[in-house]
Parts: sequence; C-alpha cells; structure tokens
Amino acid sequence: MDLEKVRYDQRGLVPTIIQDVADGTVLMLGWMNCEALRLTLQTGRVHFWSRSRQCLWLKGETSGNFLFFREARLDCDQDALLILVQPAGPVCHTGARSCFDRSAMEDNL
Repeated sequence: MDLEKVRYDQRGLVPTIIQDVADGTVLMLGWMNCEALRLTLQTGRVHFWSRSRQCLWLKGETSGNFLFFREARLDCDQDALLILVQPAGPVCHTGARSCFDRSAMEDNL
C-alpha cells in the first residue's frame, strides 16, 4: 500500500474498520495515523493511534488478543481504511468477539 495515497484528517488520522478475513465480521473501528499504518504493514500486527491517550498502541499488547494483518484496502475517497485481520481472541475490551455485538434496536438507542 502506498502510504502517500491515504488522506488523513486535520489531526493526521484516518478511520480504520477492522474486519475478520475468515468470515467478514466487522470487529471494531479504530484510528490510525501514518506511523500506526506503517508499523502495521511492517510488523504484521495491527497498531492504532489512541485519541484519548495521544499515543500509538499495539492491539493485544496487554491482552494477548493481537490482530494479525492480512490485507489493507483504501476506500474510493482515500480517507478511510479497511483492514482485514486474523484475530487471536476477542477484540472488544468487554471480552466480546466484536465491538459491534449488540443490536442498537435491542438497546433502544
């Protein structure tokens, strides 16, 4: 992937959808800056930029539930990423497989 083609927002970030390569389940939405994307491509493990902590973080570094990079796709406007992964365990901090495991209709949101 040509890192120069990615259109980052004014904060230098791009929204990144994480999807299971095996079955297509959407696992989470995170944010990447250029360094997080470069590290992901270089190491084969998905990195993000934490907007709350203002630092890079490796998904799974404390839990062991790494996201193993398989493919990156850039949307037609080049301002959003889709990262296909092989997850090593649950992805959500709640312990759920996906951060999108609840229906908004069921929760009356």
